[in-house]
Amino acid sequence: MRLGTFMMPLHPPTREPWRTYAEDREAILLADKLGYREALVGEHVTDLAENVTSCCMFLASVAHDTKQIVLGTGTVNMPNSHPAAIAAQVAMLDQLLKGRFIFGISPGGLMSDAEAFGNYKKDRNAIFLESINMVLDIWKGDAPYNLQGQYFHVTTQNTQIPEIGQGAIIKPYQKPHPPIVVTAVAPHSKGVTEAAKRGWTPISANFLLPEWVKSHWPRYVEGCEAVGKKADGKDWRVAKSIFVADFKQHIRKLVGLGGRGNLFKLEQNEPDSSITADTMTPRLVIAGSVNSVVEQLLAFREKVGPFGTLYYPCHDWVDPQLAKRSMALMVEQVMPKVNAALKE
Repeated sequence: MRLGTFMMPLHPPTREPWRTYAEDREAILLADKLGYREALVGEHVTDLAENVTSCCMFLASVAHDTKQIVLGTGTVNMPNSHPAAIAAQVAMLDQLLKGRFIFGISPGGLMSDAEAFGNYKKDRNAIFLESINMVLDIWKGDAPYNLQGQYFHVTTQNTQIPEIGQGAIIKPYQKPHPPIVVTAVAPHSKGVTEAAKRGWTPISANFLLPEWVKSHWPRYVEGCEAVGKKADGKDWRVAKSIFVADFKQHIRKLVGLGGRGNLFKLEQNEPDSSITADTMTPRLVIAGSVNSVVEQLLAFREKVGPFGTLYYPCHDWVDPQLAKRSMALMVEQVMPKVNAALKE
């Protein structure tokens, strides 16, 4: 099993962004040094707690300071930007990293972002699909572009000057494009099936109950089989909080305006008032000594299915020494024992 980091990143909203950005950069540089395989960073525009407003911009800031770790967007919220801007920025990042890059995409789940960008209460899944299709068409085609959709239009037909390169958007380093991953949040997500049909791979979110994580694997298998492909667990990434974390912020975002209280319930008639940090943390977080964490991880994987990459989410470093030590122990002691047990 491979080990990666998944950074929302999440910090107390009162902290100064310049301080948390430095901490988040340090976490990725440490992950690269320790041997983590991948690091994905998310983005939100209207959230002081998750204050990376552009995952592409943040990843560019660590592109030349990392050596081996594969960096990824976790995720670009497609309805909130224009496809031409996304195609250009992602291609540039892939070129900067010489292919050491994963393209994570989603419709976006933060309702205040959706409101700010004018797509609140609109069909964001439809906007998402049109956007990613246009991005792929831009990379596949050549200028001048003439892409007409319901939500977006991309053309340079009237202004192209081929002899000087004007009117064309750069293509990614990886051909035909970087690997595409999608976040899976909904229980029994149909999006996982549709993504698999297109050759995209899923990341199951870290704030899901194990029962809902488990529901993603059959959906992925279904999508792969629909296109004559054998599903492979190594293509399934699962994020799991393996550290003491405060889930109050997620509960307010997802249960309140987000209307996603179902994510935290096994019985859907359970009242939202029962969903608290105290009740959910023991069900969502793995914590303890090396041996205890190993046992909990093996039990978790036995329950949910054969995922091939474990994402270790990075949260605010309340105690930097303990946080860094936890990251090191995951690489040096926990994962070797987990992988040895999986081979038995």
